[in-house]
Amino acid sequence: MEIEFRGAARTVTGSMHVLHIAGTTVLLDCGLFQGKRDESNARNRTFPFDPRSITAVVLSHAHIDHSGNLPGLVKQGYTGPIFSTLATRDLCGIMLADSGSIQEKDAEFLNRKLSKLHQPPVEPLYTASDAGAAMKLFRGVPYGTPFQVTPNLTAEFFDAGHILGSASVKLTIKENGTTKKLGFTGDLGRRDMPILRDPVFMGDVEALISESTYGGKVHDPPEDMGNALVADLSRTIGRGGKIIVPAFSVGRTQDLVYSLHQLADAGKLARIPIFVDSPLAVNATDIYREHPECFDDDTYKVIQSNRDPFGLGQLRYIRSVEESIKLNELKGPCMIISASGMCEAGRILHHLANNIEDSRNTILIVGYQAEHTLGKRLVDQEDEVKIFGKIYRRKAEVVVHNAFSAHADGNELMAYIGQFKKSGLSKVFLVHGEYVRAGDLQRGLNERGYASVEIPERGQKFGL
Repeated sequence: MEIEFRGAARTVTGSMHVLHIAGTTVLLDCGLFQGKRDESNARNRTFPFDPRSITAVVLSHAHIDHSGNLPGLVKQGYTGPIFSTLATRDLCGIMLADSGSIQEKDAEFLNRKLSKLHQPPVEPLYTASDAGAAMKLFRGVPYGTPFQVTPNLTAEFFDAGHILGSASVKLTIKENGTTKKLGFTGDLGRRDMPILRDPVFMGDVEALISESTYGGKVHDPPEDMGNALVADLSRTIGRGGKIIVPAFSVGRTQDLVYSLHQLADAGKLARIPIFVDSPLAVNATDIYREHPECFDDDTYKVIQSNRDPFGLGQLRYIRSVEESIKLNELKGPCMIISASGMCEAGRILHHLANNIEDSRNTILIVGYQAEHTLGKRLVDQEDEVKIFGKIYRRKAEVVVHNAFSAHADGNELMAYIGQFKKSGLSKVFLVHGEYVRAGDLQRGLNERGYASVEIPERGQKFGL
């Protein structure tokens, strides 16, 4: 057996790992690479293998950096099964279609420019129709149910606690008369977070592919979420400002709404209008409601009391463009939660442009911000930022809440990997992390006695 690392190697995006087993080729994740436009376009359009050579795909979860190039894979000839959990399948149904629409709109915008320059048009990376073709290949599998991927490979999903339907994967490989077990963490969540169950340990394996997003970093405790949020809301409301929240449509938006619901129940939340301005987030929230099997005990109790954990008296979900534009006319304190989470596209850009130069306002960051994104420039407190090609002076306060992170921090990653027996775990591969973060996790694991810990480069291959 051979593992080939083709995405999320020394970076946090474009998850894609290739397994070569007994004449078959299996793909773990097929994510979009998100970064500088030219590099992203080149890497996303050209696969480092023939898509027709792939036997099967096993998908960890629905986030676009893990699932987003499945339509491209199918467009270029892949016809095999795509295995995922049931909730991941349902989320991909809306997320991949949304991504396809975005690709079409981006191509239309670029082609208008190219036409004026008398240059040939470009094709979208893929379309909403391509996304629909990919969805026909999905096979949903419940957690804890072994399934046959190829004649020599079986797999089992374990709840990763990251977003709805997210999974770690345990792979059992039979080759040359021997049986080996390989683990893939996907993206690991945190313990004691709102809505979802805690990550479930998959059991011992001989080799492990682990994410390392926050290696060496420690988040604020989840129990600090509410008090810190109330403090920031109160301070902003006191000066008559608005709270603008860039949030990923799937995961972070639902976590934040649920936390607001709890604060309202406890009488701690001021009565200001709250808007979720993202059609994708609205649709994703509907899917959350359909999958209570993923919820923790606290969320079950809310549901059993006939209350909606994603509803709130002062909260309104926005779908139409017209309703979104009207939010610009609001006077006085309010909260607007909108996508995209890294401020690279979507309606959040309009809300930032309209509110960033008012010192009464607060920009509340509740998710990971990758290098070269507008979100990262805001986290870095830059005085001037470019939005829609125009320079804006940042006068709004920027507040970062890493307690809302859906990724395990360095200590939590160490605790999860620490459950594997050192005597049996012969190799650990660290992916989905910047090199510095992966290096910190590598040193920590070495100090704990895990001797063979690799940080693969893109394209690097390892035999097992």
